[in-house]
Amino acid sequence: MSTPAHPHHDPAAGRLHRAWQAPTGWRYWSAVNNSIVGRWYTAAAIAFFLFAGVLALLMRVQLAFPGNAFLDADTYNQLFTLHGSVMMFLFAVPIFEAFSILVLPSVLGARDLPFPRLSAFGFWCFLIGGVFVCGSVFFDAAPKDGWFMYPPLSTQYTEGYGADVWLLGLSFIEVASIAAAVELIVGVLKTRPPGMRINLMPLYAWYILVVGAMILFAFPPLIAGDIMFELQRLAGWPFFDPAKGGDPVLWQHLFWIFGHPEVYIIFLPAIALVAMIVPTFARRPIVGYSWIVLAAVGTGFLSFGLWVHHMFTTGLPNLSLAFFSAASEAVALPTGVQIFALLATVLAGRLVRSVPMLFVLGALAIFVLGGLTGVMVALAPFDFQAHDTYFVVAHLHYVLIGGMVFPVIAGTYYYYPLVIGRKLSDRLGKWAFWLMFAGFNIAFLPMHASGLMGMPRRIYTYHAGQGFELPNLVSTLGAFVLAAGFAVLLYDAVRTALRKGHSERDPWRGGTLEWLGEIPSQSWNLRSIPVVHSRYPLWEQPGLMADVDAGRYYLPDAEEGRRETLITSTIDAAPEQCLRVPGPTFLTLLAALFTGGAFIFPVFHQYAAAAVSGALAVAVILAWLWTGTAEIPEKPEKAVGLDTTLPLYASGSKSVGWWAMFITMIGDMAAYASIVFGYFYFWTIHDDFPPAGATGPGLAWPLLALLLGLGAWAAGLFARRSNSRDRGGAFHAAAAAAVVLSTAAAAALLLAPATTGLVATAHVYPAVVWLLCGWTAAHVAVGVLMLLYCIARRLAGRMTARHDIDIHNVVLYWHFVAIKLVVTVATIAGFPLLA
Repeated sequence: MSTPAHPHHDPAAGRLHRAWQAPTGWRYWSAVNNSIVGRWYTAAAIAFFLFAGVLALLMRVQLAFPGNAFLDADTYNQLFTLHGSVMMFLFAVPIFEAFSILVLPSVLGARDLPFPRLSAFGFWCFLIGGVFVCGSVFFDAAPKDGWFMYPPLSTQYTEGYGADVWLLGLSFIEVASIAAAVELIVGVLKTRPPGMRINLMPLYAWYILVVGAMILFAFPPLIAGDIMFELQRLAGWPFFDPAKGGDPVLWQHLFWIFGHPEVYIIFLPAIALVAMIVPTFARRPIVGYSWIVLAAVGTGFLSFGLWVHHMFTTGLPNLSLAFFSAASEAVALPTGVQIFALLATVLAGRLVRSVPMLFVLGALAIFVLGGLTGVMVALAPFDFQAHDTYFVVAHLHYVLIGGMVFPVIAGTYYYYPLVIGRKLSDRLGKWAFWLMFAGFNIAFLPMHASGLMGMPRRIYTYHAGQGFELPNLVSTLGAFVLAAGFAVLLYDAVRTALRKGHSERDPWRGGTLEWLGEIPSQSWNLRSIPVVHSRYPLWEQPGLMADVDAGRYYLPDAEEGRRETLITSTIDAAPEQCLRVPGPTFLTLLAALFTGGAFIFPVFHQYAAAAVSGALAVAVILAWLWTGTAEIPEKPEKAVGLDTTLPLYASGSKSVGWWAMFITMIGDMAAYASIVFGYFYFWTIHDDFPPAGATGPGLAWPLLALLLGLGAWAAGLFARRSNSRDRGGAFHAAAAAAVVLSTAAAAALLLAPATTGLVATAHVYPAVVWLLCGWTAAHVAVGVLMLLYCIARRLAGRMTARHDIDIHNVVLYWHFVAIKLVVTVATIAGFPLLA
């Protein structure tokens, strides 16, 4: 075991400590270190999980006996809706993102993720939005229409703020999810240690990459649906009102395009934890690494073809039912590959018994049972009988608790020494496991029977004599046994965190890079960033820990007192840049507060306050960007160790900012594509769409908007070229022209429906045309703001011919805006000519 270098007797380690140490006192809450933000994020997600668990216990008390009056129907509906919403939106996805922000840099041997302030911003958005949504129940204002919020119940027949709390509050939280996805994807692609080629990445990193990509395509359709939903509730735009050409089933499509991939967004990171734990305790590398990677990618891909799995009873054509039923069955194949590879690793190795492995094996047993019932409900004839019964409730919980909660608990026991510095109790861990395992099966196994007997979901009471009494009483008792298991775990976690002393370093004898870290962990993560030659470097590279501790690899010092991490190429992990990441700031908290105001004030129809809050959010974000990104270094290059000199600045596709913009715009395009999908969905369900006699936006204004917008795009390209040639006058002229042209394009796009008599509240056709025009015009307006930002950066000397990341990223953004302009104009002006 190597002896680590400590700040008090190693000058280089001392400089690293001073550069990376967290602020103290009240400034502690300005921290942006992944280790600190990850802890906040994880703690908040667990707190929301416990809150949702309490709601579940209250519901189980209500259902323990027929005709029970413990809760009234309205309160039960609020608890039911919040339980599902919190578990799915405030725990299941955020816990994976939070935990990844916490441990991914260690897994990759990096100092930090490339955008620490983005992680902090995402956390504050998550916390503010979560408190707002959960707090609504204490004011009798919680949503009460189910965590899927089906219209027309939630659009036309529900009074109060509940549905708006759900729509706007959770849309705000989705901002945090997408921000974390961008951070994690770029982190995996660009912060791997030298030598860690893409085929040597830990499986955890592969799963994070797949799931991050899934979030980019799954969450935006729900955001688009939320926008349509809120426009109907607040402004009367009839997207889901059949009386005016809308269709409630469109919401189901958009929701489940998100909702079913989300099951795998939840499941795959849990399998990632299992894939890290099993090799450690089997004392051998994972069996079938390449097959597992292909299966994870295949699962992610197939999951987007399953959404109608939840809509078999909506009256879709039989051909659709057959296709989606087959796709639902097919996803079992890559899932099976992953599970069998894990079992093969256990059987091929020398298994070391431990609490983490106990939870892993329990998870596999429960998940396999849930998978079997999933195969059953994937068959349309069976689903016709079981749909909206407690059989589906049982299936859902077997999949989610077996496929996610138990692996997360296994990961908690496994990584607790890394994060806290001490191992949890084996004795209490076994107690917790058996209480949870027994309690879970006692609680949810009877629900299969009650569902097959016909007990519907979402009911708050039932009559005696229907056969539901015993299964419900047993389920309630099991729920409290399950809760006792969680109480034991919580007690042990708090007790261990408060204890003195620390575990030994690498207590599990793991083979991956996260166990290079010292215990207790240092603020700099690793003393130096290693060179990697294998998938399990601690097992297969002798002396690695000693060499890392001695500072024999990259970035062993912080001579300038700056926070630095290594940026490498996406495929081969060749060193490309020494990235200087920004330090603590309260700007991220302020940005989250004002962004939250822009989402929360409309719930109470305070639109002026929302507009002011949104403007302040933009101002703070601009200040954050101005002071914290793309800083021109005092020297072009730096010696980073191992006789290597790297640039301190990069732009274009070599920069992490370019990748962040590209990834963000992919997600944005997915939301836009969902709106276009809505337009053509209405065309498929109506015999006449656009309706006969409807006044369209015409050709003149849309074509003018397109020409002006493409002109702005071309002017932006010319501005980038002029800047690269250091022709300041030409740059400013081209950028100013792009501002003028794009402003005119946005105005023309909005004038298209405004001047041709399209009234959004009259029919779904003008509503969807207005939405397409408004969405595209808003993105053009953001492009104007970006161009003005670049002009200001050039005037201030913060952007030069060589230091040009700002204009590169803005032009990349405009490529996507140009695509939107073409598609929008083709849809609203060209398609009616063909129809």
